[in-house]
Amino acid sequence: MKDLTVVLENRPGKLADMGELLGKNGINMEGICGFPSKGEAIIHILVEEETTTRYILEEAGYEVRAVRDVLVIDIGNIVGKPGTGGNMARKIGSAGVNIDLIYFAENNRIVIGVDNLDKARAVLK
Repeated sequence: MKDLTVVLENRPGKLADMGELLGKNGINMEGICGFPSKGEAIIHILVEEETTTRYILEEAGYEVRAVRDVLVIDIGNIVGKPGTGGNMARKIGSAGVNIDLIYFAENNRIVIGVDNLDKARAVLK
């Protein structure tokens, strides 16, 4: 799975436009988060097929600012248990790995962007 950073105009309907475009092309956003920044909307989407997704978005005029590998972790067995998120973050941080992106995805999964995937995977086994 890949995380794509997509830049949208920060205006009503722009997120809907992107979602409809991907949907009509058979692309499922398995996770999504977004925030405003300097008049833009920065959207992170988790997708299975980043090449096709990027092509569809760029052909429609969207800016795909970045594509990256991320950790996608099933948290179904720890959802709602106080302290588990902090524990996971502590393990990653204690390994000297920086978390720079985190959001929830469908099917009880969490998406984590880090500066060292191999180290982060190793400490979360």
